[in-house]
Amino acid sequence: MTIRLLLADDQDMIRTAFRMILGTQPDIEVVAEAADGETAVEQARRLRPDVCLLDIRMPRIDGLEATRLLAGPAVRDPLNVLIVTTFDLDEYVYQALRNGACGFLLKDTSPNLLVEAVRAAAAGTTLISPAVTVRLLSHLAPRRGGEPEPPEPPPTEPLTERELAVVRLVAHGHTNDEIAGRLYVTLSTVKTHLANVQRKLSARNRVEIAAWAWRNDVCS
Repeated sequence: MTIRLLLADDQDMIRTAFRMILGTQPDIEVVAEAADGETAVEQARRLRPDVCLLDIRMPRIDGLEATRLLAGPAVRDPLNVLIVTTFDLDEYVYQALRNGACGFLLKDTSPNLLVEAVRAAAAGTTLISPAVTVRLLSHLAPRRGGEPEPPEPPPTEPLTERELAVVRLVAHGHTNDEIAGRLYVTLSTVKTHLANVQRKLSARNRVEIAAWAWRNDVCS
C-alpha cells in the first residue's frame, strides 16, 4: 500500500527537504503541497490523503486550526494529521492533540523518525517526539504530597504484565521498534499488545495510552 501524503509548510525549503526524505520512500507518495493552512485544508478535503503533515505557523489558517478542521471531534470522517514544527511549546502540543492530531514531531527530528511517524499516522497509531512525550505526560503523574486526584475506574479487563511492560515503554516515548528490541519480541507482537491495550483502556491511540500510564503512576 502506498501512503498518500499532503505536505503543508509556508517555507519552500522545508517542503523540499521533507519531499526529498519522504518522497523517496517506496511506500510514500507526496500527492499535494500547500504553503498556507487554508489551501492545505481545501486540498486535504478534496484529495483525502492518508496523512496530512502540517506545520503550525502558517498564513491564513495556522496548523492548529487546520488540524481541528480536518481531524477535530466534530469531523465525521477525520483525516490523519501529523504536526511537524520548530516550536517545542507545551501549549502547541496540547492544542494539537485536542484538535485531533495523531502525532507531533519537531523539525530537527531524524529522517528515520519522520518516516516512521508518517507510517504510524497512516496506520492509525501515534508517534510523538520522545522528548516531548516524556516531558508533557510526566505532568500528569500524581504529585507527591499534593491533593490526591479522584481514582480512575480500573480497565474493564486487567492488563497483563507484558502489556504493562509495553505501556511503560510507550509512556517513556519509545517507538514500536525500540519496544520490540527492549522486550526481545517481534514488531508484530508489540502491535498486538498495543491493540489489546487500546481495547482494554478504550484509548484511541498511544498518546492516550501513555497519558493513562502517567495518570495511574504505572510508569516506573
